Amino acid sequence: MKRIVLFAAVNIAVLAVITVIVELLGLDRYLGGYGLDLPGLLALSAVFGFGGAFISLALSKWMAKTAMGVRVIGQPQSGAEEALLQTVRAHAARLGLAMPEVGIFDSPTLNAFATGARRNRALVAVSSGLLESMHESEVQAVLGHEMTHVANGDMVTLALLQGVLNTFVIFLARIVGTLIDSLMSGGRERREGGGFFYFATVIVLQIVFGVLATLIVMAYSRHREYRADAGGARLAGRENMIDALRVLQRAEGEPLPGQLQAFGIHDGASSGLLRRLFMSHPPLEQRIAALEALAPPL
Repeated sequence: MKRIVLFAAVNIAVLAVITVIVELLGLDRYLGGYGLDLPGLLALSAVFGFGGAFISLALSKWMAKTAMGVRVIGQPQSGAEEALLQTVRAHAARLGLAMPEVGIFDSPTLNAFATGARRNRALVAVSSGLLESMHESEVQAVLGHEMTHVANGDMVTLALLQGVLNTFVIFLARIVGTLIDSLMSGGRERREGGGFFYFATVIVLQIVFGVLATLIVMAYSRHREYRADAGGARLAGRENMIDALRVLQRAEGEPLPGQLQAFGIHDGASSGLLRRLFMSHPPLEQRIAALEALAPPL
């Protein structure tokens, strides 16, 4: 709830600044002459911008279970499953969280993820390949990493950030589109809607602004991975977290598909600056170095 209030406050503050600037420059009256209702446009942008992000968040557990074929552990069928439940239960108790659903998905790729719209109604899942390739202490560290994501409310924060950026992509693309359309038409024709230059500009700007928004979202996503690694180190031991990341580094597995990629323990190998800018996770060597730089526990 604190995160939602904080993001709402920041969003309102940014909108207030934009409103003041628009009024001081007289853009509200100028754009209004071209049939652009700024308050209405902003409201509509927020509905579409936040709507998609929150629908995706609300359906995240269902989508993850369906897309990955996650089998939620009810009654443990093996010692490994019992160990998974015990580890997650212990991490949840230390973090003050309700016990999440715990599941396994059948995949040779070494990966794990946490998702869910609420901290106390989360889902944590690991791949069969990860269980087969890691020692128990390393699995505990991976689970600590994922439970730290849950404790930090990272899924909600990412959705809020995406919603804010989506709103401004839609809003600013239409404002700039109207200005360019008016300039290209020489300001002669004031009409509802827009002409060719308006629609062409809006399409191009939504792509450009959307790419810039993605860079911001991915930068935040990489930042939260360092925090989750540090949390995994606190819960299961720094060396165990480092060892787990080294196993992932050697495996060089594929990332999770689609929207689940940002919620996995890694998103594949990295090469090239441009590729790294759009990665949801920092390179594994950087994450290992960050953990090695942490002060050893007393």
